[in-house]
Amino acid sequence: MPEMDHFTYGMLTPLAGYVASFIGCLTGLSATSRARATSTAAAKSVWLLIGAVSIGGTGVWVMHFIAMLGFTVHDMPIHYDVPLTIASALLSMLVVTIGLFLVGFLGDRAIFLLAGGVVVGLGVASMHYLGMAAMVMSGEIHYDTLLVATSLVIAVVAGTAALWLCVHVKGWLLATVAALVMAAAVSGMHYTGMAAMHMTGPMTDAPGGTTALELLGPLIAGVFLVTIGLIFVVLMWPTEDEMRERQEIADRLSVPHV
Repeated sequence: MPEMDHFTYGMLTPLAGYVASFIGCLTGLSATSRARATSTAAAKSVWLLIGAVSIGGTGVWVMHFIAMLGFTVHDMPIHYDVPLTIASALLSMLVVTIGLFLVGFLGDRAIFLLAGGVVVGLGVASMHYLGMAAMVMSGEIHYDTLLVATSLVIAVVAGTAALWLCVHVKGWLLATVAALVMAAAVSGMHYTGMAAMHMTGPMTDAPGGTTALELLGPLIAGVFLVTIGLIFVVLMWPTEDEMRERQEIADRLSVPHV
């Protein structure tokens, strides 16, 4: 059985992945807090989309593939299928968008929160295993059923909790704590899924695909740069409380005097 190493560079990739996830989740929470204070459906949709790109793109997908840079199999080069890798990124952002729009427009009643959590959780888990399927190598991947099921449970619980936090968290302090927890959940789900993997087959060159650095480097950098841009948008925009205060002032000024 080929020898796998999930931490080829020590704690560098797990820590880098966690930091990226934290940044994405914090940006997403900041965006969804603005969505709560908007007065139009269009403005709410924009902020929810920003939150989905930040959480689904950097908070989940970038974390996954930074961690994957630290995964190697002894004497078995790993390449990546380009379409599947890109599809995994789009899937991650799509399911988070669905979940955020569900609770953002319909509220956080238990039925909507649970439905959104299931969509986000199973979608994020699907992104993980789709990303694993994107690996092109001479060996074959097998999974431990119990650990896969555990990773799915973690993903659904984490997805439900994340949506609840997106609806309720206010202020930078609480958002920071929430983002730290969300990043830990994303990392936990990822490494649980990785622990479920076993490899068999000949240790020869990868039959096609693109090397990790050639594909993942530009993709990770691109998504992360988009998130950096979104961070500036969030920082330059008034906070949720400031938006509510401005709306109250505008409402009072618009009331005709008797």
